[in-house]
Amino acid sequence: MEPQLIEIKDFVSFTLAIIALFIGKNIIARYELLRKYSIPEPVVGGFACAAIVGILYYAFDIQIEFNLEVRDILLLYFFAGIGLKADFATLLKGGKPLLILIALASAFIFLQNFTGVTIASLFGLDPKAGLMSGSISLIGGVGTAMAWTPTFVEELGISNASELGIASNTLGLISACVIGGPIAAYLMKRHQVQANHDADLDIGTSHQAGSSHIKVDYFGVLRAWLWLNVTLIVGYFIDIALQGAGLKLPLFVACLLAGIIIGNAGRAILNRRDIKDRAYLDDASQGLSLIQDICLGMFLTMALMSLKVWELEGSLLYISVVMAVQVFLSVVFTIFVVFRMMGKDYEAAVICSGFGGVTLGSTATAIVNMTAVTQQYGAAHRAFIIVPLVCGFFIDIINAMIINLFVYF
Repeated sequence: MEPQLIEIKDFVSFTLAIIALFIGKNIIARYELLRKYSIPEPVVGGFACAAIVGILYYAFDIQIEFNLEVRDILLLYFFAGIGLKADFATLLKGGKPLLILIALASAFIFLQNFTGVTIASLFGLDPKAGLMSGSISLIGGVGTAMAWTPTFVEELGISNASELGIASNTLGLISACVIGGPIAAYLMKRHQVQANHDADLDIGTSHQAGSSHIKVDYFGVLRAWLWLNVTLIVGYFIDIALQGAGLKLPLFVACLLAGIIIGNAGRAILNRRDIKDRAYLDDASQGLSLIQDICLGMFLTMALMSLKVWELEGSLLYISVVMAVQVFLSVVFTIFVVFRMMGKDYEAAVICSGFGGVTLGSTATAIVNMTAVTQQYGAAHRAFIIVPLVCGFFIDIINAMIINLFVYF
């Protein structure tokens, strides 16, 4: 007997996500242990909603389906804001660490796919089915998994490729949300890394400063919103140009690039003018911080509240084993390789919290993990430039090339 399907309209879904995010914020504020290990607020609220949905499915045979079209737009706004605030001078300072992180991410993609192929073989599956539990669904995300599904089904004859990809992505996303903060906390304690008490965060506000830290008026938010919309429009045109050149990347990458171009051009012009214009720039920047914080929190809350735990049932034993190994490898590689190669300082610890997020979840998960860490310990400006560029731009290109190598050779 099929469960009763209840579809929740987009407006109601968005409203429920706001409520879930408030629940997460209140729980984090109440429990010091969650703040200590930098568990992101959207994770708590999103999981609470997902748990209720799971109970309704198993106990009452009711399947809840959320309409979440607005979720992807929130992600575009967030990365457009990252680009608008990215300064070329900071980018140039991050040149060497940027190249190192690209190399580390590339190496881990090979390791992740080799692990998936090996474990699939041990379970008697087609070895290439393991790629759906590798970088396709983990670093690539559910969108990449769905894009590759026709190839696996029609060309390779792996009929359950979609189920393997979705199940792996679900468990990976859950793991990615909870390992980032503890990794950073462990590294800082183990290596006696000093926290940065700079409360001028790239996203959100510190736990110590509270929400009163951001002071922005009506026009500051409106200016930020205007520039975000302009950036999204330019991003759409950049995306069309990239696709015309045969380079298919997620739309948020084009919006990130558009933000970098527009933001740096605007600063170059305003910095030559009087102090009023610079004050205008600061006001818009504060508005951007506020909007980014809301968009990122809402995006991850909506992503988690829509998790369908029952989709894990099909290949539960294989998925459980392969994901346990993938999570273990991600943690070990991040702690013993990434942290050392990135400089063994506070910025490196924040980058590690993001790396642990993106290797199992998504770029958004990485940023949420980093945001939670900086809210606890202070700003890490360079990390918020390097990680989005590596995870949101370079890694998608490299991942596509490596996946092709594993699939066709």
